[in-house]
Amino acid sequence: MRFRASSDATLAGLGRKHGCSAAQMAIAWLLDQAGVIVTPKAARPESQKSNLDALGIRLDDEDRATIAALPKDQRFVRPPFAPDWDAAA
Repeated sequence: MRFRASSDATLAGLGRKHGCSAAQMAIAWLLDQAGVIVTPKAARPESQKSNLDALGIRLDDEDRATIAALPKDQRFVRPPFAPDWDAAA
C-alpha cells in the first residue's frame, strides 16, 4: 500500500479520540516535530481542507508516546520516484 498511514490502526484509534482521520493524525504528529516541514499531497479541495484541519489537532504526551512507539522498520509512503531506501548499503 502506498499510503499506509491512512489505514494504520493505531493512528485511526487516536483519530477517533480527536475526531479526525488517521491521515490527519499523521500530519498532526509531523507538525508537532521540531524542524520538520510537512508537505502532504492533496489535489482535491476536500483533501486540502482535511490537511489544513490537521493544524487544529493538539497532541498530548500519551498521543506522542503512542505514535513514537509505532514500528520504525516500515515505509508509510513510497512514491514511485523514490530511491530504493531499503537497499543493502
